[in-house]
Amino acid sequence: MQEMKAEIATKNSKKANLLDHNSLKHILDESVSEIVTSRGYAEDVRMSNVRLFIGTIIIVIALFAQFYKKKFPGNRDFLIGCIVLYIVFNVILQLISYTKEKNAIMFTYPPPGSVTSTGLVVSSKLPRFSDLYTLSIVSADPKSISAGKPVEFTKNVTQWFTKDGVLVEGLFWKDVGALIDDYAAVPKKKK
Repeated sequence: MQEMKAEIATKNSKKANLLDHNSLKHILDESVSEIVTSRGYAEDVRMSNVRLFIGTIIIVIALFAQFYKKKFPGNRDFLIGCIVLYIVFNVILQLISYTKEKNAIMFTYPPPGSVTSTGLVVSSKLPRFSDLYTLSIVSADPKSISAGKPVEFTKNVTQWFTKDGVLVEGLFWKDVGALIDDYAAVPKKKK
């Protein structure tokens, strides 16, 4: 019976390569997404859908350029048009990533029954050659009257992983949950 529990625990545990910061960040970001959605925030995938749509347009342009009926000298103007469109749509895609997404893990809708009308933008940073993980939560619409103040924490990733690279989810859930609670806390008015 003990062996079965140990096997189940190792199958369900999230393990990372401690020497690979991308692996660490991926597991932490994945866990943050789980925590935020478990708190009642539904993920807003509109931005991902826009990016997928633009990517599909880019692929269609490339396919038209490749498989156009005429051979090269006859389709020169068409190819130039396809190349220009390909570049324009790729620039639009990069601008969306650079200006809207930045380091965002996920965008959310407000929880049902909430008094706020804005969702969250959850973002993280784990710089290369560093063990400091920064998680921040801001309003999806910071100019809204119901937007909460941005909150963030910066902590060492070594406190959330065992020597074997297994994520200690209880500690991580507690820290992220406290950050979400800090964001959701209504600021008290000072007299």
